[in-house]
Amino acid sequence: MTKNVGSIDRTLRIVIGLGLIAAAATGTIGLWGYLGVVPLLTGLIGWCPPYAMLGFNTCATKK
Repeated sequence: MTKNVGSIDRTLRIVIGLGLIAAAATGTIGLWGYLGVVPLLTGLIGWCPPYAMLGFNTCATKK
């Protein structure tokens, strides 16, 4: 698994994931908010399976 999620993308995924989980935990939104685990994990790991299948890569290229 090579990383395919860039730094800005990772940061956004982590923030959105934590936000969804916090909103679900406080009862602001329904249980579907726990789906925030998915962007949180892909942000922490730096690899996104759909990106790999579709050939997307937001990582900076190394020269």
